[in-house]
Amino acid sequence: MGSVFFLAGTLGLLRFPDVYTRLHALTKADNVGLGLIVAGLAIQIASWAGAVKLLLIWLLVLLAGASVSHLVSRAALRRGISVWKR
Repeated sequence: MGSVFFLAGTLGLLRFPDVYTRLHALTKADNVGLGLIVAGLAIQIASWAGAVKLLLIWLLVLLAGASVSHLVSRAALRRGISVWKR
């Protein structure tokens, strides 16, 4: 299931019309996809310490993805890239 979300994020990156919707699709789908992969790995791992490390890595990626997405959208706003309207 995680790879399905990664594929959906990639398709959103390629198909959506502006930088803001692309960022949303990519960040949201990649975070959910990684969460599902981490959940699957945590079930298979032998120790609790390893599962906690995987969870901490996922939380770090969540924080980094949100921060970078915010910085990219802020830079796009400063350059005057407008929000897509129909």
